[in-house]
Amino acid sequence: MKLFAAAADAVGRRTLEGDWAGRTTAQLLEILTQQYPNLARLAPVLSVAVNREYAPADRVLADGDEVALIPPVSGGADDPEPPLFAITTEPLSADEIAARVTNPHSGATLVFVGTVREWTRGRRTVYLEYEAYPEMAVAQMEQIGREIAERWPGARTAIVHRVGRLEIGEASVVIAVATPHRADAFEACRHAIERLKQIVPIWKKEVWEDGEVWVGSQIGPDWMHQPLKE
Repeated sequence: MKLFAAAADAVGRRTLEGDWAGRTTAQLLEILTQQYPNLARLAPVLSVAVNREYAPADRVLADGDEVALIPPVSGGADDPEPPLFAITTEPLSADEIAARVTNPHSGATLVFVGTVREWTRGRRTVYLEYEAYPEMAVAQMEQIGREIAERWPGARTAIVHRVGRLEIGEASVVIAVATPHRADAFEACRHAIERLKQIVPIWKKEVWEDGEVWVGSQIGPDWMHQPLKE
């Protein structure tokens, strides 16, 4: 099992070994919160991913499943072309990522750049530290790209998020959307930003002058947070 961000901090490890085959994800969470009391406070907002997809509470685990514990959330170098969706530790270039989606059929290319700000809710940030579940994050980004292509025909999307330590003013994410029409580019880019916050397992740790905390607005799929049936 893989653990990330606040969940890893609560357990004190980033991986766990165990035989959970035949148990549901809800039962797995119950076992883990009993074994690791610091994890119990996160239990109401934790999600479980199985084989890089969010899993419902009644999903029964099988031998060989890749399981990850997902707390609330805020390509390959040898490819001939840069990937449209990627997690990277390298600095981001808005122009380079925009070039990945621009094509002869696009009448507009819109680029959103998320940057590290110094002040948040009256506290001075020293730096941010981003962490991701890379394989699942890319898969969820690809899903966002499919949603946009279906809703706005002809749209092409790229999303690249940086992880690791980021200083004030550095870009954490670049989203580029190219569409045949200008209005569609604005709407599609906004959709990408909102969906990124909702479903992509990326977390950030805000490091202040007097402390630090994992933060994020992501809550996962809506059905993950419905009351369990007795």
